[in-house]
Amino acid sequence: MGLTTAKVELRNPRRPDLAPVTIDALADTGSDYLCIPEHVRRSLALEQADTKRVTLADGTSRAVPYVGPLQLRFGTRTSFVGAVVIGDQPLLGAIALQDMDLVVVPQTRQVIINPASPDIATGSARATPRRAVNVI
Repeated sequence: MGLTTAKVELRNPRRPDLAPVTIDALADTGSDYLCIPEHVRRSLALEQADTKRVTLADGTSRAVPYVGPLQLRFGTRTSFVGAVVIGDQPLLGAIALQDMDLVVVPQTRQVIINPASPDIATGSARATPRRAVNVI
């Protein structure tokens, strides 16, 4: 069985003078983050904003650069996210997939706009008891 990839356009919104970069990203619902290789970070002149500790598929963890902001475009959908810089294969993680309201169709190995909301991305914007943030 093949891998599910999505053609995604990336831009640095702080640098509109730079050309966007189009990538074939592996749709990885097990990954939280958008993952980009170092050469993509350099092409878009993305600055490191933080360091994130990520757990890899083999169970090991690693501290990696977190860069952004980054504008993603898939079809008519757009998102603004950060990305971790790791590996050679771009990965489209759950945060970006959810933010653009995209779904992965395993049978056809496609990423598509959610057919239940074809005109506009939908999502939850209210706190639930298990996700509530404590305020001090």
